[in-house]
Amino acid sequence: MNQPDSAASQPRDRKGGLRIGRPWGIPVYITPSWVVIAVLLTFLYQPVVDSILHLGAASYLVALLFAVLLYVSVLIHELAHCVAARHHGLPVRSITLYLLGGVSEIDREAEQPRQEFWIAFSGPLLSLVLAGLGFLCYLLVDPATVLGVLIWQLWVANLLVGVFNLLPGLPLDGGRILRAAVWAASGRPLTGTTAAAWGGRILAILVIALPFVYSWLLWRAAPSIVTVLWTTLLGAFIWRNASVALHTARIRARLPQLVARDLARTAITVTTDTPLAEALRRRAAADAEAILVVDSAGTPTSIVDDAAANAVPVERRPWLPVSHTAQTLTPGTVLPADLAGEDLIKAMNAQPASQYLLVDADGTAVGALRTADVRGAMEGNGF
Repeated sequence: MNQPDSAASQPRDRKGGLRIGRPWGIPVYITPSWVVIAVLLTFLYQPVVDSILHLGAASYLVALLFAVLLYVSVLIHELAHCVAARHHGLPVRSITLYLLGGVSEIDREAEQPRQEFWIAFSGPLLSLVLAGLGFLCYLLVDPATVLGVLIWQLWVANLLVGVFNLLPGLPLDGGRILRAAVWAASGRPLTGTTAAAWGGRILAILVIALPFVYSWLLWRAAPSIVTVLWTTLLGAFIWRNASVALHTARIRARLPQLVARDLARTAITVTTDTPLAEALRRRAAADAEAILVVDSAGTPTSIVDDAAANAVPVERRPWLPVSHTAQTLTPGTVLPADLAGEDLIKAMNAQPASQYLLVDADGTAVGALRTADVRGAMEGNGF
């Protein structure tokens, strides 16, 4: 494992996290929200530590170590996912530790249910193994010492991380295990994701409701505000991410049907000095949806931006060349008309633009492809 880099010398990533190291070459970031949970856990756990060790103010330091050990456990858990993903040939981008735990950014989805299972199960498995080893060590030390308390923290933290993540609902690892099982049984990844996402939604409701039920059954009273806020935050997080996973899976299921040629808007061609009013008149007469601007040789050089054209006052359109409202074409905004699925999305992501020129293999213009149309097709609007 590589030594951690100096956190002070590292730049913040795009999400505002600070890089703290690169174990196995995987960048690890920590967000400012971690400080919030570290402080909260320190103050909540300090009375427990002081009741055992009677250290006074020094008990805050031991309580802070619990927060650190908890997130070290989360980091080890995420590293297990990353190592398993790499073993199955999936590239890993980074690990981020934040308020509610950690997340591994893996660039591709598993291609088979068994890959999904082992990548998901590796994290809880390692956490539970470490919990078991920590418990055995705890039996060998005096529990009323700093070492005993720290070892107790270690095995309990890993037990919490391992057990919680096995709950059967996305975005937890148990949800991914459920997804793998349903995927294997049905042969359809979307069916697996749907089952796991609904498992996550049910789990979110239970997480929010459980403190109320528990407090009422035991004490006939409402739970504390801190408990309600925490479980509501956690439940909302689970619900949102389960819903996002389901939405993303539905989009991925549509990708194979996504063909650029099918989404092409018919276009007319005009020269650069054509007045905007005339270009718009020709487009309407031809019942076309886009305007290509060509040079003297008839080669498309730009595409008229509808928003820019509509923003021109009507009285100025007869005097303004159409080229003034057009977007210049670049190699990245000229795409083969037969691009489809993930290849189409990758090509568009490589050169983001509001619209593209689609061409046949011989270079003949087919029409214009608008990013909004592709997005609508992926969302299921009119596709």
